[in-house]
Amino acid sequence: MQKFALIAILLGITIFSHAQKGSIRGRVFNEKNNEPLELATIQIQETTTGTTSDSLGNFTFTGVEAGFVRLVVSYVGFRTTLSPEIQVQGNQTAFIDIAVPESSVLINAVVVTPKVDLKRIESPLSLLTVGVKDIEKAAGANRDVSKIIQTLPGVAATDPNRNDLIVRGGGPSENVFYLDGIELPVINHFATQGSSGGAVGVVNPDFVRQIDFYTGTFPANRPNALSSVMEIRQKDGSQDRIHTKLSVGASDAALTIDGPIGKRSTFIVSARQSYLQLLFKLIGLPFLPTYNDFQLKYKYRIDPKNELSFIGIGAIDNMTLNTALQDKGTEAQRYVLGYLPVYRQWNYAVGAVYKHFAENYHDTWVLSRNMLRNNNFKYPDNDDTQPRLSDYTSDEAENKLRFERTYSGLPFRLLAGAGLQYAHYTNQTYRKRFIDGNASELRYASDLDLFGYQIFAQASDTYFDEKLSLSIGVSSIGYNFNRNMQNPIGQLSPRISASYKLDNRWTVNANIGRYAMRPAYTTLGYKNGDGEYVNRNEMLKHILSDQAIAGMEYLPSGKMRFSLESFYKHYRHYPLSVSEGVSIASKGTDYGQIGDEEIVSTGKGRAYGVEFSGKLIDWNRLNTTVTYTFFRSEFTDKNGTYRPSGWDTRHMVNVISSYRLPKNWHLAMRWRMVGGAPYSPIDSDLSTNKEAWAITRQVYIDYNKFNSLRLRSSHQLDVRIDKEFYFDKWVLNVYTDIQNVYNFQSQNPPIYTNKDANGEVMDDPADPEQKQLLRQIESYSGTILPTIGIIVKI
Repeated sequence: MQKFALIAILLGITIFSHAQKGSIRGRVFNEKNNEPLELATIQIQETTTGTTSDSLGNFTFTGVEAGFVRLVVSYVGFRTTLSPEIQVQGNQTAFIDIAVPESSVLINAVVVTPKVDLKRIESPLSLLTVGVKDIEKAAGANRDVSKIIQTLPGVAATDPNRNDLIVRGGGPSENVFYLDGIELPVINHFATQGSSGGAVGVVNPDFVRQIDFYTGTFPANRPNALSSVMEIRQKDGSQDRIHTKLSVGASDAALTIDGPIGKRSTFIVSARQSYLQLLFKLIGLPFLPTYNDFQLKYKYRIDPKNELSFIGIGAIDNMTLNTALQDKGTEAQRYVLGYLPVYRQWNYAVGAVYKHFAENYHDTWVLSRNMLRNNNFKYPDNDDTQPRLSDYTSDEAENKLRFERTYSGLPFRLLAGAGLQYAHYTNQTYRKRFIDGNASELRYASDLDLFGYQIFAQASDTYFDEKLSLSIGVSSIGYNFNRNMQNPIGQLSPRISASYKLDNRWTVNANIGRYAMRPAYTTLGYKNGDGEYVNRNEMLKHILSDQAIAGMEYLPSGKMRFSLESFYKHYRHYPLSVSEGVSIASKGTDYGQIGDEEIVSTGKGRAYGVEFSGKLIDWNRLNTTVTYTFFRSEFTDKNGTYRPSGWDTRHMVNVISSYRLPKNWHLAMRWRMVGGAPYSPIDSDLSTNKEAWAITRQVYIDYNKFNSLRLRSSHQLDVRIDKEFYFDKWVLNVYTDIQNVYNFQSQNPPIYTNKDANGEVMDDPADPEQKQLLRQIESYSGTILPTIGIIVKI
C-alpha cells in the first residue's frame, strides 16, 4: 500500500506541475580591471542561442530549457572563455558573473568555437573541474563534495564510509583546500586531525559554483600541498529576490536562504542538521555520528573597482558508540566497540576577501581565522564508572593574512605575493601504552605559539600565436619551530609548466616542480614522558616532494575528450615513527589524530603511475566518463626498505554515466573498481600478552612485515534517478539513490578476538596468567543502501 500511495502522490504532483522554462542573467567583464565588456557575444554552449552584453556588461537569456548549461563568451582582443556550469530550473533565474582575460594575439574577427575545456597557462595538466551537475546529480555521492572528488582520475577511496582523498599515491594529509581563497584546514565532519579525511563533507553543495581540483602542477600561490589543491568557488546570492531552499537527503536536512541586500550586496546562508546516526544504527554500525554545520557568504560591491566578501563555515560533531551491540551485535561489531573511542569535535573558519582592480593589475587581500577542537576518550569495556584508558583534547587555531597582486599590463602575466601566519596549538593528552614489554602512562600538556610566512611568484605567457604556453613559478614557506624550518632556502619550491598545441585536436603538456609541506601540528606539539618537545630539534624538517608529469590531450570534437597522463613523485624528509619504525604516510585514514608521537624526518617515498580519462559530453542527452589509473605508492621504513603504503591498490576504474530523460527525469550510475589494498600481519607475541591487550583492546601490527599481505579487489555499483517538478512559484526535486546495488561484500583485514563464542576470554594453557589465545574472524563489509531525497526551492 505504501508503494501505491507514493506512486499516487507523484502522479498527482506531475498533473499539477508545469513544463516551465528558466532564465539566465549575468555580467561579463575584463578580468584585469573589472571593466564591463560592451557588445561581447554570449552563447549557450552547443546551441545557436546567443545574445550580446549592454554598456554595463549585463546580459539576459530567457526561455531556457531546464538543465545544466555553460556559456561561451567571445570578444575581439580577448580569449574565448567558457563559464562554470549553470543549473537552469523552471520559473527560476540563475545568476553568473564571467571574467574574461585579454588575449596576447591580435584578432580581427570573433569566431565562436565552443570547446569542452579551456586550459590555464599555470596548470595545463592535472587540473580537473567539477561542475554543478556532477554535484547535484551524481549517483552514490549524496551531494557530498569529497565523495564526488573521489571519482576523479588519480583519486582513491579507502572506505565507502569515509571521505579520505588519496591522490596519486600520496597520503590524505598532503591536500589543501580553499573556499573563495580562504584556506580551510577541515572540509569533513569527524575530521582526522593531522589529515584530511572524515565521514561527511562540511561544505554545503548549495553554495558551490565550481570546484577546481589540482592533482599536480600546483599554482605558486597555493603552498603547503604535496598531492592536491582543491579550489571551491562559491555562488553569490540571487539578485532578484529572497529564495529559500529546503533539502532532505540520506543523512541530513538543510535550509538555505539567499538573495539581495540593497542594490550592491547579496548573501547566502545555510544550516544543516544530521540524522546520520539513525541510518548507521539501522545498518548496524558500531558508531553513531551526529553533526550540525553552518555556512555564510556576504558580498558587497563597494564600487566598480572594489569589492568585499565575508565568508564563514563551521561544524559541531559528536560521535557516540552503539553500545546496544555489545550484547546482541556480531563478534566483529563487538570487537570494534571494544577499542573505538568517543569523538567530539567542533571547528570553524571565517574570513574576509577584498579585491581591488586597477588599470593594469588587481590585488587580493585575504584575512582569515580558523580553529579546530578535537576531543576523544575511551573507557574500558565502555564503562564510564572506570578510569579512562585515554583522554585527548587539542586545539588548533590559525590567523592568516595573504596578499596577491596580478599584473596584466606587462609583456607577460605575473602573479606575486606573500603571507603571514600566527598559530596557537594546545594539547592535553593522557593515554596508556605498552613499550619494551611494560605498560606505562603518557601525560603531557602542550602550549605552542608558531609564526610562519609564505612568499610566491609566477610568470606566464603564450608564444607562436598561443600555440605554446609557458609558466615559471617559485614559492617558499617557513616557520619559527626550529632553524631548519625557518630558513626559506630549504623549502624553496620552483616549478615550470609547458603546453604545446600540435593542432586543433592534439595538445602535449608537461610539468616539473618541487613542493614543500609543514609537518602536522600534532607532531610539532608532541611531548615525551619528561615533558620535552622531543621533535623540536634539527632532525624535523619540511616534507619535500619532487614531481614530474607529462601527458597529452585529444579533442576529436566538442563532445569528446581523451587524456593520458603519467606522473612520478619522489618524497624526502617524510616523518618516520620512532616507535614503529615505519613512515606515518600510511596513517590518516581512521578517526582521531595522527603525528602525536616521536618523529624523525628521515623517511623517503615514491609514487608513480599513469592515468587515462575519456569523456562523452551531452551526446543525445548522454554523458559518460571512463577513467583508469595504475599506480604504485611506497615509503621507506627505518632500514630504508621501500614498503607499500596503506592505499597501494595499484588499479582504479570509474565508469560514470548520466542520461537526461524527457519531462525533467534524470538517470545516473557509477561503477567503481579498486584493486586489493595491502595490510600487515599481527605481532602474535605482543597481541597474546594480556597486559598489552588490555591497553588497546586490539591486536598489534608486526611492523617488520608491514603491508606484506594484500586483500582482494572490490567493486560497487550505485544508481540514482531524479525527477524535477516545476510550479508557478516553486520547484520540487525528488530523487532515489541506491548504493551497492548488487550487494558486493568487500574483504577487510581479518579481525582477531581474545574471546570464545560464549564471550569468555581464552586463556593460554601454557601461561594462563600472562598470555591468551586469539581467534580469527573473517571480516567483510557492504550492504545495499537505498535512500530518498527531497529538495524544495521557493
